[in-house]
Amino acid sequence: MELRQLLEGVKKNEISIEEAERFLKKEPFYEMGYAKLDTHRKVRSGFAEVIFCSGKADEHLLSIFGKLYEENGEVMGTRASDHQYELIQKVYPQVSYDPISHIIKIEKEKIGCIAVCTAGTADIPVAEEAAQTAEFFGSHVERIYDVGVSGIHRLFSKLDVILKANCVIAVAGMEGALASVIGGLVDKPIIAVPTSVGYGASMNGLSALLTMINSCANGVSVVNIDNGYGAGYIGTQINRMGAGKERIDSLQSPVVNDKI
Repeated sequence: MELRQLLEGVKKNEISIEEAERFLKKEPFYEMGYAKLDTHRKVRSGFAEVIFCSGKADEHLLSIFGKLYEENGEVMGTRASDHQYELIQKVYPQVSYDPISHIIKIEKEKIGCIAVCTAGTADIPVAEEAAQTAEFFGSHVERIYDVGVSGIHRLFSKLDVILKANCVIAVAGMEGALASVIGGLVDKPIIAVPTSVGYGASMNGLSALLTMINSCANGVSVVNIDNGYGAGYIGTQINRMGAGKERIDSLQSPVVNDKI
């Protein structure tokens, strides 16, 4: 439960003061012996803790997944293996798994819009990590893949979709030019994600990283190489503000009487 939900519940007499007191007296983490789950992270930051699955023992992963799901009604893990998905799916059949981004999750409703774009198809695993992270945290995502600058007409054909988004995540390896190009075309924040895709001189993503950091297009920010998760997280923070503004604008819009 989020803190605001708790306070609203008390205000509306849906939750007793005693129940609220019990909730607030909980430790800010849950001790599991081998892990300390940050169960108050969503209260503090608006985002629940996410599981980094790689390297975790089966019994530990299953217990952590179950506890976070119990606490939040949703749960997500990054860098999960096929075996880990099969393990969790036996207990939680509603769980979904994407073998490209290696994300496993049980999620809720989605709002707003984030456009996730890639330069090429080899960038899709990182882009999917970003897209599925954003979706888990409640964002609607439009995927626009393989629109790199070597065939820039492909990007222009999807520009109307990109312009409707509250922010854009641009994922590219090689020279990483996609973020700068999009940054010169739209009026929304761009989150650039360099990938380790490319030939020798790309230096495992360093070339794309430097290009993106040195972008002359305004409004471009950059996360670390292959950090799709970080981009999806930041994108959702931006999208939440944008989605909130959309709701306010719709409430303030004048009512037009089409009978006049």
